[in-house]
Amino acid sequence: MTRDSDTSSSLKGDLFLESGKDHSFDSRQLALLQAIQSCGSISAAAKEVGISYKTAWDRLNAMNNLSDQALVHRAAGGARGGGTRLTGFGEEVLEGLKALQAEHSEFVSRLGEAVQDIGDLSRFIRNTNLRTSARNQFRGTIVKVIPGTVNTKVVLAISDVSQITATITHDSFDRMELQEGSEVIALIKSSWVSLKEIDSAPSANSNNLTGSISQLNLGDDGAEVTLDLGDGKSLCAVLQAEQCAALDLQEGKEMAAQFEASSVILMRP
Repeated sequence: MTRDSDTSSSLKGDLFLESGKDHSFDSRQLALLQAIQSCGSISAAAKEVGISYKTAWDRLNAMNNLSDQALVHRAAGGARGGGTRLTGFGEEVLEGLKALQAEHSEFVSRLGEAVQDIGDLSRFIRNTNLRTSARNQFRGTIVKVIPGTVNTKVVLAISDVSQITATITHDSFDRMELQEGSEVIALIKSSWVSLKEIDSAPSANSNNLTGSISQLNLGDDGAEVTLDLGDGKSLCAVLQAEQCAALDLQEGKEMAAQFEASSVILMRP
């Protein structure tokens, strides 16, 4: 909830989907899903909600990564030539939230009439927002715990086909009250991810995931590469120019992504 200005007491509220303590979707993401439903194209949907094509895909990839099921499906047809549609699950989520939005708007309108000054509340909410710079954020379930001498290895299932391993201290494991079956969010900075040819030997001490390049943004100083891992999940890597020179990067190419287990940061929702 926010106050419009110093001279107005108008109340605004944001709607988000929450299950227990898990905060999943907010109004910006919902607006993008609705635009995709009506436009059938990611570029047209991005234009409709006033964001760039890249930002739209960043948000969609984040939604898919943090959802139990994929919300959107990208059809073949090149960087901007294919269609984009909601999955059946995405349609169900959107229809339910559209109904919630209508009820929410009516509630906020009634509440705003009774609230005269919410400046202190607004400042408190802004100051308690938590954000992270990590591009890769995955919701996962702990499927295996491997205690070590100093650290504990935690294996997460982030989809039916992909798992990642995180190494954390025993103290962190105990403090977070983790166990098999616990839900966590894994954060991985894109600069910590390296890409290799698909036939390269995997590293025994690293996470090794394979996927096809779904997005490629090349620049003079390097590249930002998004891999489609399957099952609606994706992984972003930011490469330096010298790394790009050694790889034949092109959309659709199968690549192997590697990152250290110690580079995975875990959060308990």
